[in-house]
Amino acid sequence: MFRRPMRRGRPLVRAAATTAVVAGTATAVSGSMQRHQMEKDQASQYDAAANQAAFESQQQMQEMQAQMAQMQAQQAAMAAPVAPVAAPAGGSNDLLTQLNQLAQLKESGMLSDEEFAAAKAKLLS
Repeated sequence: MFRRPMRRGRPLVRAAATTAVVAGTATAVSGSMQRHQMEKDQASQYDAAANQAAFESQQQMQEMQAQMAQMQAQQAAMAAPVAPVAAPAGGSNDLLTQLNQLAQLKESGMLSDEEFAAAKAKLLS
């Protein structure tokens, strides 16, 4: 019978090579998965920051709109026409008092020039 000589070194080399390939593949897959997870985490952090910024911007916009509405209401209250003061049938002292009141209203900004002129003309007529 013919016996083949045993090759002792090759099965061990083959096993070592197989182990190296498996380990290398596992390392590559693991690294790829870690990179992918880090990218997902960074994207979610970016999305969270963008959402927070949008929320804060929306709150600021609402506050500004509320302030604008308040300012418009104040302007409307200031621009409301002042009822002209009727001149009493009596003396000129009352007329002078009313003219002084109108002048004070104009100086304080409660009456515009046109409103002042119209009320003054009404008093003097």
